[in-house]
Amino acid sequence: MKILQIDSSVLGGHSASRSLTAKVVADLRAKHPEATLTVRDLDQDAPAHLSGALLPVLGGPKDGLNAVQQSELQRTEAFLKEFLEADVLVVGVPQYNFGIPSQLKSWIDRIAQAGRTFKYTETGPVGLAGGKRVIVVSSRGGVRQDANALDLHEQTVDVVFRFLGITDITYVRAHGLAMGPEAREASLVAANGAVQALAA
Repeated sequence: MKILQIDSSVLGGHSASRSLTAKVVADLRAKHPEATLTVRDLDQDAPAHLSGALLPVLGGPKDGLNAVQQSELQRTEAFLKEFLEADVLVVGVPQYNFGIPSQLKSWIDRIAQAGRTFKYTETGPVGLAGGKRVIVVSSRGGVRQDANALDLHEQTVDVVFRFLGITDITYVRAHGLAMGPEAREASLVAANGAVQALAA
């Protein structure tokens, strides 16, 4: 089994999502000692944001790239290879200003490639990256007033992964982290309980 761990929080050692993704991965490796792990820290090694100059790196190797584009093509191919080869993705997704961290969006822009991770057909788009399991660690400072509605950062990653053909998606939530020490502690206890339930 191949595990790909994606961390996107900018809080380093203070990050709730990072501590939870680490625990999820530790439990997975304890249960599957043969598993291999690749870790992508998108804060320490963030992909460049998509721009006109970087568009040529999408879609696979090609001629006529300058040195910067060639370097970014190699990074893109590495991101794509890790994603396609992974059996399980453990993705830390904190909410920043209602959405996902921009560096996580940049990673998505590298792996969402027509003809490689999805394709268009006469009946609509079809994902090409199915058969994987995704565990999303969702964190945020507040809580939604409507408990039945998904948070926007969760909506984004859910739509993306399903578009790419992945339907086995599980959420571990640590919400209300900025609503005082008691609320934070209660949220982390609940999230850690959810992680333990995954291992069971």
